[in-house]
Amino acid sequence: MQQDVSYDLGPQPLDDIITKLNLTNTDLVKVSTEQLSHKMVLKGRKGRRLTRNIQEKILRALNAAVGEEKYGLKDLFNY
Repeated sequence: MQQDVSYDLGPQPLDDIITKLNLTNTDLVKVSTEQLSHKMVLKGRKGRRLTRNIQEKILRALNAAVGEEKYGLKDLFNY
């Protein structure tokens, strides 16, 4: 039994948001109070399917970098 689940979903809205805000992956990792790595952020930007837990870590880090809760998961990921 094989499932047709695609793990490469193309660039995500997260990538555009980070670029528009002139942030880097390092900025998100530094501001995060959780165990967020550069690799997790990179995978999220490039469209690799992430678990809900990692998506939420990226979301919290981005909102902390912006200084307010401005974004939701649907703003960052299109899957």
